[in-house]
Amino acid sequence: MASERSINVGGVQIGGGAPVVVQSMTLTKTHDVEATTAQVAALASAGCEIVRVAVPKSEDADALPKLVRLSPIPVIADIHFNASLALRAIEAGVAAVRINPGNIGGPDKVAEVVRAAKAAGMPMRIGANSGSLPKHLSDLAQSDQAEALVEAALEEVRLLESLDYYDFKISVKSSHVPTMIRAYRLLASKVPYPLHLGVTEAGTPFSGSVKSAVGMGALLVDGIGDTVRVSLTADPVEEVKTAFEILKALGLRERGPIMIACPSCGRDNVGVQNLAEKVEERLHAYPQHFEVAVLGCAVNGPGEAGDADFGIAGGRDVGFVYAHGRVLKKVSSDILVDELFHAIDEWIADGMHRPKRLKMAKPAALAMAEASLIPIE
Repeated sequence: MASERSINVGGVQIGGGAPVVVQSMTLTKTHDVEATTAQVAALASAGCEIVRVAVPKSEDADALPKLVRLSPIPVIADIHFNASLALRAIEAGVAAVRINPGNIGGPDKVAEVVRAAKAAGMPMRIGANSGSLPKHLSDLAQSDQAEALVEAALEEVRLLESLDYYDFKISVKSSHVPTMIRAYRLLASKVPYPLHLGVTEAGTPFSGSVKSAVGMGALLVDGIGDTVRVSLTADPVEEVKTAFEILKALGLRERGPIMIACPSCGRDNVGVQNLAEKVEERLHAYPQHFEVAVLGCAVNGPGEAGDADFGIAGGRDVGFVYAHGRVLKKVSSDILVDELFHAIDEWIADGMHRPKRLKMAKPAALAMAEASLIPIE
C-alpha cells in the first residue's frame, strides 16, 4: 500500500507511488565543511539521493548555507532539543528538517518551527525511536513497544495537523526487528503520510545488513515504505550499497549489476567462491543494471546462466561464457573472468540490446555436452 501523500525534498519526491528513495547520514562534524562535503560527494557517487547532517551546535548551523550550496544532493538538517537551530537550518535553505516534536521545547516551539517551514515550503521528518519514547508512554511500552512507538508518532502527527501542516514523513524505528515491522504495519494502516523505514542502530555491516534486509524487506514487499536508511556502524557509503541491494533484490530499484552465484558443493570444480568474489569485485565499477551468473559446475550452469544477461560456468581446465541464454564461447579457466568482462564491455558499447530469448528445450546435461564440443578460444 503506497502512501497516499507525498512530499518533495529538494526536488526528490517521497511517497505517493514514487520509487523508494535511498538516503544516508554523514559521520563527520557538520561544521567541518571540507570533510562533510567530501563525504556527501562519496555518498552521491554511491547513489545516495538525500543526505542528512547532524546539527547539534551553533557552529554546525553556521556551516549549512555553504554545505547546501556545495552538495550535489538535497541536505536534511537533523535537529534535536533546540528549536532555534531548526529555524536557522530553515533559513539556511536546507531541503528538509528532521525534528522530534517531543524534545524540541514544547508545543510553542514546534509551532514556531512549523510556521517557518510552511513559509519556506519545506517538509519535515517526524517520528519516534524505541530508545527515546516519551515518559508518559512508558507503561504502554512495557506491554507493547510497537503500540507505544505508533502512539508517540501519532501524537506528533496530531500536533502538526492542528497547526494545519501536512508536509511531513514519519518514522517509527526500533533496533528490535519484529517490533519495527509491527510498528510500521500498524502506522501504515492509520496515516496517509510517507514512511521513512529503518532499523535503528542496526549494527556492524554484516549483522546490521541482515537485520535491515529482514525488517525493511518484510515491509517493502507489502508496499509499505517510501524512503529507507540502513543504519550501520560503518562508512555511510556501505549503507547506500546495502540499501540498493535490498531494493534490487525486491525488484524495486535498478542500480548496478546483480550477481547470481551458486553455493559451494562437492560438484564445484573451479573454486566458485573465489570465482564469484573476483567477479563481484569487478562488477562494482559498473553503474549499468544487468545480471551475471557465476556457476561452479555443469549441473546448473545452462539454466541459471540462461536467466541472466551473462554468466560463466567453471570447470577444471576450461569454462563457459554465456550471453543471453546461449553459450558464447569455451575458454581456458585462467582467462574465464577476463573473457566474461570482455563480452560485457562489448555489449555495453553496442547499446545493451537484449535479444529475444528462446526457451531452453534441451536438458541442461545435453546442452552442456554439446557446448563441450566447442573449440577453446
